[in-house]
Amino acid sequence: MSSQYPKFAVVGHPNKGKSSIVASLALDSSIQIGNTPGTTQVKRGFPLKVDGKIVYELFDTPGFQRARRVYAWLEEHGDVSADKRIDVVKQFVAEHRNNKRFQDEVELLDPIINGAGVIYVVDASKPYGAEYEVEMEILRWCGQPSMAILNLIGEEDYREEWSRALGQYFRLVRTYNPMTAGHSEHIELLESMAQLKEEWTMPIKQAIVVLEKFHDEKIEQSITEISNYMVKVLSFVHKEKIVGEDEVRQEDEEKAKSIYRVNPRRGGTLL
Repeated sequence: MSSQYPKFAVVGHPNKGKSSIVASLALDSSIQIGNTPGTTQVKRGFPLKVDGKIVYELFDTPGFQRARRVYAWLEEHGDVSADKRIDVVKQFVAEHRNNKRFQDEVELLDPIINGAGVIYVVDASKPYGAEYEVEMEILRWCGQPSMAILNLIGEEDYREEWSRALGQYFRLVRTYNPMTAGHSEHIELLESMAQLKEEWTMPIKQAIVVLEKFHDEKIEQSITEISNYMVKVLSFVHKEKIVGEDEVRQEDEEKAKSIYRVNPRRGGTLL
């Protein structure tokens, strides 16, 4: 199923930072993010819009829960050539759509069988394990353009062994930590996503141009706001009129200083 704009399903094990990556790439801070596995229970699309037009969409999905059972079902029903395997995955989703045991897998696979590219997220601060290969095999059966993201959640770094394994399943493998990534890392990841499918290259490159302009405008806006604030700070004056005293009493002086300090434009000259 084709679409007028690129779509990507962000998938993987529970609690590997999928929602954080969706929030980062969709520029949407409303996405629910938590340390408890299973925070995301149903798929949800997050489109990036420019002037009311969607330039790409990301799907936040639940993590794999019963990958081995799903793969066993696919193998049992999938004695077909590689080009027909996507039809077997569609059959699985259709037959199990109302089966609560496979709710997570159905939600995860649904956008993929409808044309979304695959972004597979792993925590590369943990050692690679062969149990992930079942998930990757299922995704390979879908036949969609795919890439993997190495997200370093902890202190350790096992990217080398992860890259060797993931390179056998995915076209591209990139490192991206949404909690520490800056603008340049964001743009580099989008450039990688643009390589996954020829039809997606132009829309994503157009999105990059818009995001670069938006980034520059934010910097200019920040500079202006900081400059205006500094002018207010440096020009602020607080005055107290003292009546009937030849000398300023200490308590009046302290009161004036207190008012001056708590003023939101603090930083001027006390008279």
